Amino acid sequence: MKNNLRIVLILFLYANIIAAQEHKLLSLKEAISIAVTNSNEALLSNTKVSTAKLEMETMKNNQYPNIKASGQWLQLTQADVNSKLNSSSSSSGSSSFPEVEQLILGQISANMPVFNGFKLKNSIAASEKLYEAAKFNNKHSNEQIGLRIVELFSNLYKSQQLQQLLEDNLKSAQQRVKDFQAMEDNGLLAHNDLLKAQLQESNTQLALETAKKNITVINYELTTILKFPENTIIDIDIENVKKEMSANQNLAFSGNRNDLAALQLQQEASEKAIKVAQANYYPSVSLIGGYIAFNLKNVLEVSNAMNIGVGLSYDLSNIFKNKKEVKLAESKYQEIKQSTTILNDRINEENHEAEENYKLSLKQSLVYDKAVEQASENYRILKDKFDNGLATTNDLLEGDVEELKAKINQALSKADIAQKYYELQYASGKLLSSLNIVQN
Repeated sequence: MKNNLRIVLILFLYANIIAAQEHKLLSLKEAISIAVTNSNEALLSNTKVSTAKLEMETMKNNQYPNIKASGQWLQLTQADVNSKLNSSSSSSGSSSFPEVEQLILGQISANMPVFNGFKLKNSIAASEKLYEAAKFNNKHSNEQIGLRIVELFSNLYKSQQLQQLLEDNLKSAQQRVKDFQAMEDNGLLAHNDLLKAQLQESNTQLALETAKKNITVINYELTTILKFPENTIIDIDIENVKKEMSANQNLAFSGNRNDLAALQLQQEASEKAIKVAQANYYPSVSLIGGYIAFNLKNVLEVSNAMNIGVGLSYDLSNIFKNKKEVKLAESKYQEIKQSTTILNDRINEENHEAEENYKLSLKQSLVYDKAVEQASENYRILKDKFDNGLATTNDLLEGDVEELKAKINQALSKADIAQKYYELQYASGKLLSSLNIVQN
């Protein structure tokens, strides 16, 4: 009775676990669309764009006048005031100047930059370039996220196919062990032949457990990126993946990679940075103006004191110091320029390699299809020979392994075609475009 109750309890808990798991059928387009919106990487990339925009807007604010207002109220204690305008004094030397107790001072000032060697103009232009670069980097980041989803999709599909093939092979291996056990019991098979079959069964079981583990790990990584609940089981809509790929099979992709475009804009910004550094050789000119109100209680009151003028400043030390600042800016420009050249070469290499890998995956798939036919026929012949005593146990088991390998290679090659295709689109900077995913 206790054992029955325990079994019922275990079954109840297992049923609850299964019920808690939510299966989610996803196409590749759906998964990537979610990832470039919700993933932590996407959120970070979007934040960098916002930061660059705020930096640009902050820089633009410097072209507007600086307006300051200040006011003071001071209580004076027994102040000694000597007015140069008051020439009358008593014979004793005492002054008839009124007692001073309070001082009120108010001031409004404005400063408008007029000329600073075009420093402000070039600083704003540089910030605009960096903002545009941040937007291109954001697009490239989304391409990288998309490629990661492609890789995870491919690996998950491969592991799922591997699990199915191993489960089917394990059933055959288990049945073979039963058959060999019966043959040994009847004296028709040596014990070591039974051990070989049992070993193959064990190896298949271990491979199956590894495949299940890989599925769990990949599924967890996908749910983490997509921000799905941990108990979500992702089912790949492989037919949609095939349709998405075939629908764009004949498209010719061309254009600039987003990361290259971003680096080119950074190079343009560094050119402006050189001009910003050179601007320190010139004086700064600004318009100044303001209003002052002054009240020294019982003594003096000033109001409507408007002022306007021109301010000129020049840091003489820049004649000697600024040369290094200019050289530093020029060096940074050369650094980015060289990085742009290197990246352009690397992109060309990636495109070439991705194209060749895709072509190879198509050829390999055809070979693996043929190999399955050959391996299956080979195992059939070996099974007939074994049943008639014309083939050894080793021959039979090796034929089974070869057939399993051929089926695994065939299944994996189908996923490789899709993966290599989308890797080619990524190399050309058009992964998301190939799936009709629009980026802002």
